[in-house]
Amino acid sequence: MKLTDISRQLATAFAAVGVSSLVLVGCNNSSAPEATKEPVTEGSTAEAAASDIDPDHSKIIIGTTEGDFADMVRNQVKNSLEAQGYEVELIAFTDYVRPNLALAEGDLDINIFQHKPYLDTFKKENNLDLVEAFQVPTAPLGIYSGKKSTLDDVHKGMSVSAPNDPSNFARALVMMDDLGWITLKDNIDPLNASKTDIADNSKYDIKIVELEAAQLPRARDEVDFAIINGNYATDAGIKLTEALFQEPSFAYVNWSAVKSADVGKKWVEDVTNAYNSDDFKKYAHDTFPGYKYPKIWGNNTDTAPTTDTAPVAEAATQ
Repeated sequence: MKLTDISRQLATAFAAVGVSSLVLVGCNNSSAPEATKEPVTEGSTAEAAASDIDPDHSKIIIGTTEGDFADMVRNQVKNSLEAQGYEVELIAFTDYVRPNLALAEGDLDINIFQHKPYLDTFKKENNLDLVEAFQVPTAPLGIYSGKKSTLDDVHKGMSVSAPNDPSNFARALVMMDDLGWITLKDNIDPLNASKTDIADNSKYDIKIVELEAAQLPRARDEVDFAIINGNYATDAGIKLTEALFQEPSFAYVNWSAVKSADVGKKWVEDVTNAYNSDDFKKYAHDTFPGYKYPKIWGNNTDTAPTTDTAPVAEAATQ
């Protein structure tokens, strides 16, 4: 599969990517604007030498997509790492191809913008030696009201809109199966479910209306229920807490990624700790209500994880 095909097919697969100010329709290399490099706060060499940082890696270049992931760095993580003695530079991208390429080529130290299924596919198709490091708060896929306002309003012949790209459509099918609206075949791959995997739709005889993900919020009044990506919901002014149901799977909670050669290094450990600190947790809970939080935070104990949640040291074997 060509690189541009991956971008086209999987860019909108970031249902959980949670970019609140960016329309998540991936751009390819030729059409995407340049990434934005933000100013680095200069620290003194003496201060850095005396601080508790990685002596071999005093500057950390973090790449994210613009929106909530970039805000997490600007508003919390950057200050935390700089207080420790690191020099931190943020590069914000507007597409979903270049962050992984830039990481593999050494222009970034770490990137934060993607869920694991996307990373796994991208690195396999492009032969990149990258690995996931830690999870970050992510806006989940949810079912929102349309003509009907509660899940008790389900009825025979109802219409449900869903994103039409393969990855997000699979997620929508799994959510409907979780609710008992449809029944999927046994032993299917939930990350690749399609209409042919529906074993039974007779209970409600649902009319599934497939739309471009960005159109779903605008078309809510035309269907009984709408399954909407978290980022598009927030872009449309819909609060994530208004969702009638959110996907329980952790497969689409986003991860940071680093080069495999950097696994175990102190600076990676320090970035991981910054994203899992009490200060960052409070910031995330206050700033991103309705998000799905990292499994290790223990905030999602009412749902069962269905994908990897192992730490960096184990990630390469997953």
